[in-house]
Amino acid sequence: MALWMEAGSEPMTENEKADLIAITALKESAAIEFKEQGNECVRKGKKHYSEAIENYTKAINQGVLSDSETSILFSNRAHVNLLLGNYRRALTDAEEAIKLCPDNVKAVYRAAKASLSLDLLSEAKSYCEKGIEKDPSNEDMKKLLKVVTLKKQEKEQHEAEVSRAVVEAKACLSAFENRGVKIGKAMYRELTGLKKPVLDQNNILHWPVLLLYAEAMTSDFVEDFCETDIAPNMFSEDSPPLPWDKNHEYTREAIELYYEAGSGTPLPRSRVLQYLLEGTKGSQAETTGDEDTSLPKTPYNVKGKGSSGMVKVNERRTLHDVLKEPNLVIPEIPVFYIVSKRTRFYKDFAAGKWSPPS
Repeated sequence: MALWMEAGSEPMTENEKADLIAITALKESAAIEFKEQGNECVRKGKKHYSEAIENYTKAINQGVLSDSETSILFSNRAHVNLLLGNYRRALTDAEEAIKLCPDNVKAVYRAAKASLSLDLLSEAKSYCEKGIEKDPSNEDMKKLLKVVTLKKQEKEQHEAEVSRAVVEAKACLSAFENRGVKIGKAMYRELTGLKKPVLDQNNILHWPVLLLYAEAMTSDFVEDFCETDIAPNMFSEDSPPLPWDKNHEYTREAIELYYEAGSGTPLPRSRVLQYLLEGTKGSQAETTGDEDTSLPKTPYNVKGKGSSGMVKVNERRTLHDVLKEPNLVIPEIPVFYIVSKRTRFYKDFAAGKWSPPS
């Protein structure tokens, strides 16, 4: 009988031909019945979607329907997979449907929807345009194209912003390296937030600077201090008196500026880049591939500077000159300690009997 014939062989006798026709008819009938059962399951609702997929699959597996009819089955299964959130399967089914029948506009629409859900926006746009070309009056396809186009524009704008943030951060990182500046872990972020240095168009770094009055542990914050400026410019001549300075000891001519030397370990460049990207659109960008190196910690051993490692800043020097000192690791942003020569506290400070709170 034809039922037992080898695959690919031709029926030889009239009986074999009759058997083959009968078997084909049975398979066609079964395929149509499975298709109708699948359609009925879809109408019944979400609880029956898995059963609908099984029925469409059985109908496809009969392998006896025409290309156009099989295309409809794949398109129907794509529809159910879309409803279930199986977007990759939905796209595969829709693509199979289109291969079998390029004029299946429903399949094209479902391919576009699946592509959109998978964030394959160029593919989704292409499918929408193809569908409108085949059916210019298809309003659903036109609406979907508008959604896809808008989302694609938003994604491209976001990617451009991410790219710009990464480029700016890497330029800033290169500026650090070219200047021999070392960045360490933050010490006072609760006072400074996410303020970061910025490299301007003239390749000049602008630093946020934290000024701490060591005696009272109060602070001032300079949001933008140019690296080419000298230290005294951090202080405004017309600043109001400090409320806690009852004896008016913190006058401009009485104060001195210090930084803490040897207080930390330089971060590897990947961590510095991460810090520079933090809080920007580039924070989630892939930045792997950069050589992950750091400078070793420089031990502090300068006689006469105090056990706390405090080094007096020569106020005739620019910020750039101070920050590139080999014994200075910047805790994300420069931190300078202010003391007054007129106070009792100054003697303890100069003798190394004071250190920043940990």
